[in-house]
Amino acid sequence: MTSERDVFSISGPVHLTSPLNWKCTHHRRSVAACLVQSVYITERDRQEHREGLEALAPPWWESFHFELNQKLVDDADSSIFGAIFEYKPPTSNLTIANAPSFVIVFRGTITKKDSVNRDLRLDWHLIQNSLHQTTRFEIAMQVVRNIVSAVGNSNIWLAGHSLGSAMASLAGRNMAKIGILLEAYLFNPPFFSAPIERIKGQKVKNGIRIANSLVTAGLSFVLKGQQESSTLEDPFVALSSWVPNLFVNPNDHICSEYIGYFQHRKNMEDLGIGMIEKLATRNSLGDIFLRAIGKESEPLHLLPSAKLILNLSPSPDFKSAHGIHQWWRPDLHLQTMTYIYS
Repeated sequence: MTSERDVFSISGPVHLTSPLNWKCTHHRRSVAACLVQSVYITERDRQEHREGLEALAPPWWESFHFELNQKLVDDADSSIFGAIFEYKPPTSNLTIANAPSFVIVFRGTITKKDSVNRDLRLDWHLIQNSLHQTTRFEIAMQVVRNIVSAVGNSNIWLAGHSLGSAMASLAGRNMAKIGILLEAYLFNPPFFSAPIERIKGQKVKNGIRIANSLVTAGLSFVLKGQQESSTLEDPFVALSSWVPNLFVNPNDHICSEYIGYFQHRKNMEDLGIGMIEKLATRNSLGDIFLRAIGKESEPLHLLPSAKLILNLSPSPDFKSAHGIHQWWRPDLHLQTMTYIYS
């Protein structure tokens, strides 16, 4: 059964189809979100056997003059989890200099029978900070490397939603570590930790975060001292020049902890104890435990720098707060803060 949410003419940003202004942050965000949505629908088209003129996904990229360059297929269940889109602008478009050449996009979890088992396993890997060890991510990472190798890193975007934003974030992190900075649009990126941000009392929240930072910094210092080299610090510092766009809804508990994560760093600096937070902010208690017992861990939510974009518009329920559709609405109440690690 066809959902209206999958039909571009009903649920898409039809007001943006012509002409696009690639200098406008609203246009850039909306197009990136629509391309992510198109991958969700491409997989649903596959599962519902919608082909040719019956397929619902193509208008979500064709309306913005993109072509589907490649579908990314999971080796475990043959589901479509991502795509590469190439921008093919009309010759009359004068703002193409600010447009991406390629956009590499990853979807999140789909709770349908042909994909739900594999997606939920990947969600569990994400919670365990082991997404980088999965074959789906290996496929994604190789695609990113191939595109960068073929066309350079100029005007290549990464985009994803939920689990897909974690995939895009991990790919972007890996490229940033070797000095290649890709523009990234991460919608509702997961941040798995205690739900401190949901506590109403600001003083209580601040107290818990300060205590957590002191414990984390102390354990990090001890663990670092037990190792033969100072490798704990280098990867985090190497990432500091990469500034991904994080799109977060405060009512979405899956991603809302990013708000407190970055604000707490600023608060610690204002209190004159920023050095403690610099050590704490690059580690998590779970990550410290895993490393202490010799397990490899890649905590994606620990980011040195980011542009944090909050959707402060009312969200009636969790589904709306976590959904991709919110990010192309023309009436959004957004708040943007940029955090640069130094």
